[in-house]
Amino acid sequence: MKLKIGFLALAFSLLCLTSGALAAERLSLATGGTAGTYFPIGGAIANAVSKGGVVQATAETSNASVANINLVGKGEIETAIVQNDVTFWAYNGQNMFENKPVKNLRAVLALYPEHVHLVVSKASKIAKLSDLRGKRVSVGAPGSGVEANVKAILQAADMTYKDLGEAGRMDFASTANRFKDEQVDAAFLTTGYPSPAIMDIAATKEITLVSMDRAFLDKLHKIHPYFVPDKIPAGTYRGVDKDAATPAVMAIIVAHDKVSEKVIYEFLKGIFDNLSDVQASHAKAKEISLDKALSGLTVPLHPGAVKYYKEKGVKLP
Repeated sequence: MKLKIGFLALAFSLLCLTSGALAAERLSLATGGTAGTYFPIGGAIANAVSKGGVVQATAETSNASVANINLVGKGEIETAIVQNDVTFWAYNGQNMFENKPVKNLRAVLALYPEHVHLVVSKASKIAKLSDLRGKRVSVGAPGSGVEANVKAILQAADMTYKDLGEAGRMDFASTANRFKDEQVDAAFLTTGYPSPAIMDIAATKEITLVSMDRAFLDKLHKIHPYFVPDKIPAGTYRGVDKDAATPAVMAIIVAHDKVSEKVIYEFLKGIFDNLSDVQASHAKAKEISLDKALSGLTVPLHPGAVKYYKEKGVKLP
């Protein structure tokens, strides 16, 4: 009888251990609209993280950076892809986060540079920023990093929404549809290139990208240091045969500071153990690497990230 009870106790213990091993931690990653770059890369990251079996990750659509930071800040989601400039403003209580600092943000990983695309129809004859006066312009989804960028760029150009004929606040997919239906003349999109939304527009419409002169880009960088002068190469989009000088920011992943060290460690391990899968999701994902994992981070590192990078010999800031 004692032998039988002992056997049952052992079997029960093994079952509990097995069940515990199979019970993966759940984690959500806020990305962006389905027509942007965050969504496909975020989906690939979630799949890569889930392969290890320790963390079950899910990519969620959202209104991108500002909305994502609010979600993480309120503890409504564990991790998010955001822009480094918006993250800095949130952590320090500046701009749209004035007097409302979000101090529970922690950096996990730098992904790739994102470029401000100012897409215009060739028929609009828009060749420079000042030509946007009186035009119908998509300025990004409400609460998005795109809209934050637009406001900063217009400020540096001594303009506001009042100078535009109409400022449409819409996400990437809506922007593409409105553009194709000739309901907007120009659109700002901050995204890694090539952007699916812009490729969609260029497939049926003649477009060009507005180039910003160096003096303006230097002025913008002086006012907002996280904008870096860069360019979108000719040939990136159908019909665009000249380089477009434009500002860029950095896409990064942040987490809530209450997410456990173990979960973020396994999150990063899943990404880099399956990096080729992530890189296959989008051209910009090819820029994700351990060498650049800490580039442009604007909030403190999460302890789980510190542990992972130390193990990999990455020099910490």
